[in-house]
Amino acid sequence: MTASTAIGTDLGSGTARAKRGRRFLRGVLTLGGLLILPFLVLLRGSMWLYLSGGFSTWGAVAGGAGLALVAVVVLGAWVSKRLTGRARVRFVAKWIALPLVVVYVGHTLLYFSAVNAKTDAVRSYYTSMHPLLRVAVATLVLVDGDVVVTDMARDPADYRRMGLPTADWSMHYRQADGWVHAMDLRTIGRSGIRNFLTGAYFRALGFRVLRHVGTADHLHVSLPLPGASGTQ
Repeated sequence: MTASTAIGTDLGSGTARAKRGRRFLRGVLTLGGLLILPFLVLLRGSMWLYLSGGFSTWGAVAGGAGLALVAVVVLGAWVSKRLTGRARVRFVAKWIALPLVVVYVGHTLLYFSAVNAKTDAVRSYYTSMHPLLRVAVATLVLVDGDVVVTDMARDPADYRRMGLPTADWSMHYRQADGWVHAMDLRTIGRSGIRNFLTGAYFRALGFRVLRHVGTADHLHVSLPLPGASGTQ
């Protein structure tokens, strides 16, 4: 084999490896996007229905879950088609998509790990928080297990105890709909990038996010009331 032939062979194999690498990367990104899609549809869909669609709290949650169900059915049918040659939509919907969505949404609404709450007292207020906040923070925990909620529900006495003015407009109070519309997330001990990404996640979904330094540095995340402006 001549030198030029060897060089050509090396270049060819290098090009082939590069192509395989690009195909692998595209496959990973495609798979990641498909797996994220149901969560994105659930979260963003329910937020849009609540803030802009005129849906009630539970109507928005149910609507978002329904959209996520459709996304899972489409994804499952596509995988089934690729593997078996048949989409099997009814089977996927009944035995895979529906149980997954119902169990996941129910879990996020009812359970929050003690690891992700500052204290047991904070955790005890979890079900008093608006369902859309619960679904959003529980989903974040799937990819960032170090998230810590430092506060949820408050009353005027809590503000006086912290030496802060009583905030009549606070979204930490139960609102007219019966839910607490705000929570605080720990920033201390977390990198600036992680805090930035956490804030970006909630903002992308439609929540309001502020960096507060009252009693301790934290991210204040609140769910606006439909049609309201300026309240945190």
